[in-house]
Amino acid sequence: MNATVQRIGPLAACFVAGIISVCWHMETRAAGSRDPKAMANRLDQPETKTASSWDQKAAAAYLDQRAAWWMEWPKAARDHETFCLSCHTAVPYALSRPALRKALAETAPSANERRLLDNVTKRVRLWKEVAPFYSDADRGVYKTVESRGTESVLNALILASNDAQGGKLSNDTRTALDNMWAEQQTTGNKKGAWLWLRFANEPWEADDSDYYGATLAAVAAGTLPGNYRARPEIQNNLKMLREYLNRECAAQTTINRAVLLWASAKVPGLLETEKQKAIITELLGKQQADGGWSLSSLSGSWKRNDGTPQEAKSDGYATGLITYALQQAGIPRDNTQLKQGIAWLAGNQNKSEGFWQSYSLNKNIEHHMTPSTALFMNDAATAYAVLALTEANRH
Repeated sequence: MNATVQRIGPLAACFVAGIISVCWHMETRAAGSRDPKAMANRLDQPETKTASSWDQKAAAAYLDQRAAWWMEWPKAARDHETFCLSCHTAVPYALSRPALRKALAETAPSANERRLLDNVTKRVRLWKEVAPFYSDADRGVYKTVESRGTESVLNALILASNDAQGGKLSNDTRTALDNMWAEQQTTGNKKGAWLWLRFANEPWEADDSDYYGATLAAVAAGTLPGNYRARPEIQNNLKMLREYLNRECAAQTTINRAVLLWASAKVPGLLETEKQKAIITELLGKQQADGGWSLSSLSGSWKRNDGTPQEAKSDGYATGLITYALQQAGIPRDNTQLKQGIAWLAGNQNKSEGFWQSYSLNKNIEHHMTPSTALFMNDAATAYAVLALTEANRH
């Protein structure tokens, strides 16, 4: 793979794309059928706002249902009876769903978790046989190498997160990590990063998303059990990654630095202490009066491609990710602003449907392909809200 490839031109939507009419009928659950558009718009207010005053079972039901939908969505299907991973639905699901097992009295991965893990494992084992998520032939120049770089990181992150629960590094995870390091760029101004899918969509699929991907690679390496990071064969990879993240830190949006803060908590020495403190100060300075954070205020001057105004309200994705990252970075539980963020999350779950609301930086609800695709930001918001709240409940 040529790591020095230079990419040009505006590029279009990570892991889901196309102007295609698809069936968007949502599954039902025992309480009755769900209307996706209503789920995207409705937000219930709970009676209390403590870290324990949220419905974990409803959150799990929402995440399970959305993961099941994604895995069956025709546009997510790939070769060898696999499906592609998405930064908005599949990856956050894999990271967050295990946190809900205790509340559900589960002792093993749910059926949907197992299916997702099996899918990733299959693609890791068939890495040289499976087709990339997207190719140059069907989606434009550099999509093949971007797909490989992106998938290598996401596969490693998901399997490393799963191994961390059992405390043992599996052979499949080791293979996924080998694939990931092999895709790391070793020359040029992106040395240390990975070629990442660019589809002109923030926050995960735009021109600055190489940085986001590199932070996830650091999280993957830092999540692993045992002494994996001490292995001699990856020291140069870690060095290049560390240098890239520090070199490009100042040029990033605040939301990218929030993920960097999370990564720095996983990999000791990834950031200098002063840089870490500066990011914490920056994040706390962006908190809104209601205790939450708004993604649009953390993403620079990014404009929606449909011309509609950005949503300035606090949202579940920004608030969940930031409060989780702050906790991972060791912010004391009694920190007033952290408590306000946790209270915002506890007070802003849609308890009848289990999700947290968030808003696309790229288009409003009406301009999504279907009401089901309009829920993508809610999927990520719910996952990170779950991570933040379960972390707060541990203490």
